[in-house]
Amino acid sequence: MADEAYRAVFLRIHPTGKMVLSLTTRADGNEPGYAQLVADELGVPALDVKVVPADENRFGSGHGYNETPSPGTPAAITAATGKILAKAKLLAGVDLGTDELEWDNGAFVAGDQARTIADLALYAHGTGALPPGVEGGLDAQTVYRD
Repeated sequence: MADEAYRAVFLRIHPTGKMVLSLTTRADGNEPGYAQLVADELGVPALDVKVVPADENRFGSGHGYNETPSPGTPAAITAATGKILAKAKLLAGVDLGTDELEWDNGAFVAGDQARTIADLALYAHGTGALPPGVEGGLDAQTVYRD
């Protein structure tokens, strides 16, 4: 069996703007805080973020990940939201026709137009043209060790 040193988080934003944060680690009582962290990073209500500890539907069982709760989980979540923001900014730039974007209160803003994460999730799932080489959907995974 693989060395069980690695853990992972996977954040998926559905076309509705609702989110699922899947963890390889078992519940540790910090799940509301993890939802709030995602909410703060992406400018959405924490109630829009469902946290699924030890998500066997996402990661499978016997996957070789360490399931022990981890102090590194918040940093991994922040890394995943950073990946989401980077892709969302790219999509917002394509949709709005500019690279001059500002992140303001949960939306990318260009002049008098704005695109929220929910707007961009819908865009990423097929309502807008994707740049060459960019896959549809709006999700990110971070694998970490601590």
